[in-house]
Amino acid sequence: MAGAAAASARLARGGSPAAGPASAPELDPELDPERGGLRAALSAGPGPPAASRACPALTRPGRFEFRINKEQSSFHNRLLQHDLEKNYSGRQAEEKILNSDRLTLERQKLTVCPIIDGEDHLRLLNFQHNFITRIQNISNLQHLVFLDLYDNQIEEISGLSTLRSLRVLLLGKNRLKKISNLENLKNLDVLDLHGNQITKIENINHLGELRVLNLARNLLTIVDNINGLDSLTELNLRHNQVCSIKDVDTLPCLQRLFLSFNNISSFEDILCLADSSSLSDITLDGNPIAQETWYKHTVLHHMMQLRQLDMKRITEEERRMASVAVRKEEERKRESHKQTLLKEKKRLTICNIARQWEIQQNRVALVGSLNTNKDNEPCQINGSAAYVFPEESRSLDTLLSSAVQGLSVLESHLVEVEGDTLYLYGSGALECLDRNWSVQTAAAVVTVSFMFMEFDEIVQVLTKLKTKFPNSVHLKFKETNLVALQQFNALAQVNRIEQLTVDPQGNPVVSFTLWKYYVLFRLNHFNLQKINGIEVTQNDIVMAERLFGILAYVASSELPHYRMLPLLGESRRKQFHYLLEGKGKKSGIGNEEGSDNRAGGESTARATLNYSTKDFHMEKLEEIKGRRTLCQTYVENLVKEAADINLKNESLQKLWPQMFIELVRDAVVEIRNKNSYMKLCLQRIADQKE
Repeated sequence: MAGAAAASARLARGGSPAAGPASAPELDPELDPERGGLRAALSAGPGPPAASRACPALTRPGRFEFRINKEQSSFHNRLLQHDLEKNYSGRQAEEKILNSDRLTLERQKLTVCPIIDGEDHLRLLNFQHNFITRIQNISNLQHLVFLDLYDNQIEEISGLSTLRSLRVLLLGKNRLKKISNLENLKNLDVLDLHGNQITKIENINHLGELRVLNLARNLLTIVDNINGLDSLTELNLRHNQVCSIKDVDTLPCLQRLFLSFNNISSFEDILCLADSSSLSDITLDGNPIAQETWYKHTVLHHMMQLRQLDMKRITEEERRMASVAVRKEEERKRESHKQTLLKEKKRLTICNIARQWEIQQNRVALVGSLNTNKDNEPCQINGSAAYVFPEESRSLDTLLSSAVQGLSVLESHLVEVEGDTLYLYGSGALECLDRNWSVQTAAAVVTVSFMFMEFDEIVQVLTKLKTKFPNSVHLKFKETNLVALQQFNALAQVNRIEQLTVDPQGNPVVSFTLWKYYVLFRLNHFNLQKINGIEVTQNDIVMAERLFGILAYVASSELPHYRMLPLLGESRRKQFHYLLEGKGKKSGIGNEEGSDNRAGGESTARATLNYSTKDFHMEKLEEIKGRRTLCQTYVENLVKEAADINLKNESLQKLWPQMFIELVRDAVVEIRNKNSYMKLCLQRIADQKE
């Protein structure tokens, strides 16, 4: 079989048939690299069958006649006809005698295929480097095996239906946009369509004998629809725009696949190549995937049958290293995938918490607006009252409830320690502060971030931060419903604060002009260094003292003593008692208070500026209400008892005279008979003893 290809090459160069059978013409690899690759494929692969190998030498010269198609006759074509006949009759006369089954018409400036009469036995026809736009006038060459139309201007494959013996068809570097009209070329062995404008592989599934297919330098983006090419051993797809490959694993004989300089960016795009058992040589250089560090290792790991990759032979050491590297890469990908899933779960959970928070705020706003409008008279519009129907309010409330239930499938809170920051999302996260934190984790927490929860709920756990996270010095608040300056008073419970960040989102208090100065004044004993990322200066501290110092003085002077004492520490209670009893000296007390401030304690005036949460305030109101009810009941019982006593006294005063008379009368009657009275008394005494 190899002899047929070599003989064809000798005939292409004008060699003698005595040297061997006919072969293909020289393919000019220097002018077109893809042609050089095709030449290697033609010489390396198995040759054509016996019918095409039979190339008997001519024993007699036959008559040869050129004719130009009459439909396209012109002065130029007539000159061309004359030149062809002259050239053939002169220089090529002797070659014609020796190579009667070969005809080479390259570089003749042909625009059409000339009519060739008397040469029906031609087996090799070469029209390279001409200007032919259409394949025609060769239908009578039914013994043609090799047809070379490289470097012409052909726009459509046609005129080949009768060439059933054709084995090699070279149509590279033309203007083809579509593969068509190859139905009758079932014996085709080599098909070269490189350097065209083909965008899709089609109409070749019937070419079961095709061994070499060259589609390099086209406009292909997807490689598919190639099943049925059971004899294909080489597929050239260099310099296309291929980004995905399919059906290659269905080719049982494919050995060489050239995919250099395409748009393949991931191994998943060429995953079907791993299922090919016959593939031994592949090139992927010039693709984005070839720039990846894992490229070579992954390809070698999944294609153990490869012998060459990117035109370089593969060693056993490279295979072993690839296997190890791929295992590490797979572990890394699994870990990366796991982290991606965790991040996605975190994102969905935070979105769920944010939606629940938004629904809660909308519900509070709705209830507040309904309560506000409940006491107002309905306004008149066109003589009728504007009224909010209860059904509408209930339907909205039901809608909000159903939304919360739908979101409850995900977590309603999230606790995460990332670096030196503890993130708390949702009010349920506050309960997690009671868990048993490791000493290393608790000590590493420097920043605590609160998000999507009520500030009043945060106040209840601020004291736990002292013991749970002793090194925390930075507090962050976002979507915590900070609405009043007095809420900052609650932060005095924390052990220490060096930085405070209050996000404007969900915290209306940030819109107040003087909120930073109030924080500096109230938390002066913490020596804050930054507020919302901005350094605190001495001028800021002085301005805060000027703005709110008088406020603290008024609050402390107007506060009753019984309410002042619970707010003070033990040392300050003693000072306060000294002041009340007049035993302390102002200068001494002032010095002690000043030293206490320097030691980190808050002043007495600032301590009076405290904050009670709504729940705590409601509890106090309930307690006061209970005490008031108890006192009222107690007083009512006392009054009722006093009224009863008074009534009894009045009744006694009215009955007493008559009662006194009756007592005196009974006594007189009893002692009238002295002896009988004495016996009666003795009898009573005796009865009592018994």
